[in-house]
Amino acid sequence: MGKQGSFIKRFTDIIISLFVLTISFPLFIIAMIAIKLDSKGPVFFIHERTGLGGKPFKMIKFRGMIDNALAHGPVLTQENDPRITRVGKILRRTSFDEVPQFINVLIGNMSVIGPRPEMISITETYDEYQRKVFEFKPGITGISQVNGRQRLTPEERTKMEIEYYQKENFWDDLKIILKTFKVIFTNEGNI
Repeated sequence: MGKQGSFIKRFTDIIISLFVLTISFPLFIIAMIAIKLDSKGPVFFIHERTGLGGKPFKMIKFRGMIDNALAHGPVLTQENDPRITRVGKILRRTSFDEVPQFINVLIGNMSVIGPRPEMISITETYDEYQRKVFEFKPGITGISQVNGRQRLTPEERTKMEIEYYQKENFWDDLKIILKTFKVIFTNEGNI
């Protein structure tokens, strides 16, 4: 939380991540067991996304789709996607599939608050203006995640993110965290 690259942002990222991973540990274990019992395949979905400076990094999520889902359908999740498992529906509905990303935050390739980490196939199509989003570390939640989420086009999302993160501050980031709970609870903008 706070200005990109600042000590306070990195410090709060670490504290929040340790807190979330610690309190969610029992549910983390339950989710891992449920995923393994529900469908074959790995517990985690590790996928390359574009990060700070346009460099790729491996983002960690709980697997919510059938094993090797990308070979069985479109790259992007569709509404009522048949590849989503029973456990995956619960994980996605509660956004608990995102909790392993706090490991990415501890590693330092993500922040708690920042632009949505997009797939490389999408960011390769960005124009010069959209590529400005690479000046900011991607986040678990952020301005576009609480203002439209998956209902936004990549163009709408990057415009919103660039405008916000160029002037972000601690208090506005705190508002995003509070709004994130509302968005998760209402499932607003989620597919």
